[in-house]
Amino acid sequence: MVADPIISVRDLRKSYGTFEVLRGLSFDVARGERIAILGPSGSGKSTLIRCFNRIEPHDSGTLHIDGTVVDARCDLARLRAEVGIVFQNYNLFPHLSAVENCMLAPRLVRGMTRHAARDGAMRRLAQVGIAEQAAKYPIQLSGGQQQRVAIARALCMDPRVVLFDEPTAALDPEAVAGVAAIIDALARDGITTLCVTHEMGFARRIADRIVFMDDGQIMEIAPPETFFTSAVTERARAFLARMV
Repeated sequence: MVADPIISVRDLRKSYGTFEVLRGLSFDVARGERIAILGPSGSGKSTLIRCFNRIEPHDSGTLHIDGTVVDARCDLARLRAEVGIVFQNYNLFPHLSAVENCMLAPRLVRGMTRHAARDGAMRRLAQVGIAEQAAKYPIQLSGGQQQRVAIARALCMDPRVVLFDEPTAALDPEAVAGVAAIIDALARDGITTLCVTHEMGFARRIADRIVFMDDGQIMEIAPPETFFTSAVTERARAFLARMV
């Protein structure tokens, strides 16, 4: 447990039919902390982070984010403005340019003028190092560039928490390093990040703590050096033996 957590999870459960994908998860996340969520495919990692902005509603247990109870009664638009997500496949609108992708939510959700939304979008595109590509459409951008646009789009809502679902999938090493640098910068700005990843080196590089999941449960939580050098559970050690 951490003092004054921005995220607090208690006995979180989620099922699809008779299959229980999250089986009573409990943990806290500190403000500005960088969490990497590791585990084999099907362990519930992506489902967990999607519960944080109710893309996947949880069935039972409690979830609090910065004082807000995340449940069926919460204001979804406000929640998703505060808790941004960067999808594995980026999910950019193909008919909009990079800057227009970034402007859309601030205009629709926050009611910004076009001028203010564009200024904010350009600032965020510059922050992720891609302002010169603002007028290009997604099809004209590389995978790494699309990933940076997706991150800038999430940041345009000035979120307190950013969720990353496999942010380095199919990226080359230089692009992976760029994503790591962006996550570092977010932490310096006080933004909390949770990152689902299969890239062990990336997780070790960016995380303050590792959350290791298997079979819908949290098996252990530890700092990266502790987890990668002396994991406690046999399941984690077996996973690392295959992955590292």
